[in-house]
Amino acid sequence: MEMITHSFKHGLMVTSFVFVMMMFIDYINVLTAGRFTSLIKVGRFRQYVIAAFLGAVPGCLGAFMVVSFYVRGMVSFGALTAAMLATSGDASFVMFGLFPKQALFIHVLLFLVGICGAFLVDKMIKYFKWRDPCECGACSLHIEDHRYSIGIREVFTVFKKLSFNRFLLISLFVFFLYTFVSGALGPDQWGWERLSFVSLMGVALFIVSTVSEHYLHEHIWEHIVKKHLWRILLWSFFAFLLIEVGLAFFNLEVFVKNHLVYVLLIAAIVGLIPDSGPQLIFVVMFFKGIIPFSVLLTSCIVGDGHGIIPLLSHSVKAGVWVKLFNLAIGLIVGYALYLMGV
Repeated sequence: MEMITHSFKHGLMVTSFVFVMMMFIDYINVLTAGRFTSLIKVGRFRQYVIAAFLGAVPGCLGAFMVVSFYVRGMVSFGALTAAMLATSGDASFVMFGLFPKQALFIHVLLFLVGICGAFLVDKMIKYFKWRDPCECGACSLHIEDHRYSIGIREVFTVFKKLSFNRFLLISLFVFFLYTFVSGALGPDQWGWERLSFVSLMGVALFIVSTVSEHYLHEHIWEHIVKKHLWRILLWSFFAFLLIEVGLAFFNLEVFVKNHLVYVLLIAAIVGLIPDSGPQLIFVVMFFKGIIPFSVLLTSCIVGDGHGIIPLLSHSVKAGVWVKLFNLAIGLIVGYALYLMGV
C-alpha cells in the first residue's frame, strides 16, 4: 500500500506539471498568434541548443518541458533526444552537492553530447520514415482564439456564466496548488523546485479562470484533458509502481559492486530505468573513487531520471527509440573515454 501511495503521488506530480506545461505552451502560442512556436521551430540547431540546455538543467523539469514541446510538434525527434541525452534528473543535485566542479564539467559535456546527438539522430531517424507529431486539430489556431483579452469585465463575465468544465479545472488546480504548498505532493522542503510547482499551479489557475469558453473547450478540455491527461496519469503511476517494486526486491548496488568488470555496460543498462535512484549508485561510487569518469558519464548520458515517463504516455514507440539512441550514444562515448583511460 505504501508503494502504491508513493507511486500515485509521483504520478500526480508528473501529470500536473506536464498538464500545466502543455496548457502554458498552447496559451503562449495563441496569445502570440503562433510566433512562440515559430521562435522555437525555426532552425533545427536552435531547437537542439534549447532542448539540450533545458535537459542539462538539474532535475526533470526541463526534460518534461521538452516533451511538451515535442507533443505539440514544436521540436524534432532529434531535439527531444538531445534533452534526454543532456538530462540526469535528480542525480544532478547530488553530483553538484558531492563534487560541484566535476558536476559542472559533466553537465557541459552532456549539453554538447545532446547537441551532437540530436544532429545524428535526426539524420538517422528519417531512414525509418519517422513522423513527428502535431497532426491533431488542437495544434492549429482558430479565428476565435485571437479574440482573447483580459480585463475585469471579461473575468466577471466568465465567472458569471461559469461552465461545468471550467469549474472542474479550477477545482483541480486549486487542489494541486494546495497539495504543493502543503508538501503533500512534490519536494518535502521549500526550494526552487517547490516554488516552481506552486508558481506553475498559480499560472494554470489564472489561465483556466480567464480564457474564453471556446479556448477552454477546444484546446484545454477536448485536447489536453480528454486525449492526454488520463494517459499521462496512468503511465506515470504504473511506471513509478514498477520501479518501486523492482528496487524493493533487487539490490542493484550489491550486484554492481560484485561485477566491476562489466560496470560500464551495467551503468548503461541501469540508465534505461526511468528513475534517478539507481543512478545515484554510480554517483557515490565515483565520489569514492571506485569507478572512473567514463562510467559515470555513460550513466548520465543514458539515464534521464523521470524525464522519459511523460513521453511514454504520448508514444511508447518514441520512448523506446529515444532510449535506444541514448544507450548507443552513451556506450560509444563512455567506451571511447574508457579506452583513453579517463
